[in-house]
Amino acid sequence: MANSERPRSPRPLSPHMQVYSWQVQMVTSLLHRATGIILTVGSLLIVWALWSLAAGPEQWAGFSGFARSGFGFLILFGWSWALAYHLVNGIRHLLQDAGLGFRIESFVRNSWISVVGSLVLTALIWMAAMSQWGGV
Repeated sequence: MANSERPRSPRPLSPHMQVYSWQVQMVTSLLHRATGIILTVGSLLIVWALWSLAAGPEQWAGFSGFARSGFGFLILFGWSWALAYHLVNGIRHLLQDAGLGFRIESFVRNSWISVVGSLVLTALIWMAAMSQWGGV
């Protein structure tokens, strides 16, 4: 029987988002990819900061004003969380590449450790930054 003569199945031919139930492992995988993209785009902020620092006090004041605004703080906070998450989850991936943590229980636990660990690391970074520059 040729492929065109096969009876059509009501099921999709390949799995997709409507078939899978959301699990922490799937979310952490998607977040790892998304934070990689965010870090790439957010690196433009680092370039802007370094360029402003090298260009002089007026340009630095412009960047600093943006960074201290509510919107700037939100962007920098989100970028720092993306950095922390990508770092912690990257370490998890390295451990898995070494052959550790492949049991389902370990995989789920380590996924949650990545999420919670990134939040804790981000909070520590911002607490240190705020205490250094008088924000706390």
